[in-house]
Amino acid sequence: MDLKEVDILGEKIGNHWYYRSKAKAVSQLLKTKKVYKILDVGAGSGFFSKYLLSHSQAKEAWCVDISYDNDSEALEAGKPLYFRRSINTIDADLVLLMDVLEHVDDDVALLKDYVDKVPKGTLFLISVPAFDILWSGHDEFLGHKRRYTLRQLEDVVKLSTLDVKKGVYYFAVALPIAAAIRGIDKLFSNNSQPPKSQLKQHHPIINGALDAFSGAEVHIMKFNRFAGLTIICLAEKI
Repeated sequence: MDLKEVDILGEKIGNHWYYRSKAKAVSQLLKTKKVYKILDVGAGSGFFSKYLLSHSQAKEAWCVDISYDNDSEALEAGKPLYFRRSINTIDADLVLLMDVLEHVDDDVALLKDYVDKVPKGTLFLISVPAFDILWSGHDEFLGHKRRYTLRQLEDVVKLSTLDVKKGVYYFAVALPIAAAIRGIDKLFSNNSQPPKSQLKQHHPIINGALDAFSGAEVHIMKFNRFAGLTIICLAEKI
């Protein structure tokens, strides 16, 4: 996850509908999997690792991000959480790349680099933003290089020698809202102004409604290969 969004939401990030719902989606895709050691690539604050340490049988997590000033350790739900600027080989059960691949020029090379660091049988859970048509100042603010279709992401995963287990779109409910907002922004945008994030704190009623709708979507997302604001892919090193 991007540290720029952490700066916007601060300590309330866990209450924001987008992150709450996305964490539930991650748990849903992993609910039948045995995960004990997590490698979280481009982890930022480590939000998703922290969530899994608190809500699953996972016993430890290693968060890797070049933005860290130095290496450090912490505890989450009484379990060790390690922050590192880089890492070599690691016997992880799960590798998270949550909104990471869209930031780099060569997404296949980055993914393959981490495939080579873990043993066979390791799961990879990857999320990226969907559809170039939704490109906006939000993407430019976050430093994105591209958005994806589900097939494009699955092609990247396969080229990285991973076996795709499940690929879905998520946030289908939020898609028309986001499309409308971004369409309006493009109509009235001022090119002289710097790009900015569209992520913000909402009124509790709006936040609760979006959380409820997206949370309900978690239970049917396994059928959604059509459209959504986000793409999530579960794969395995074979």
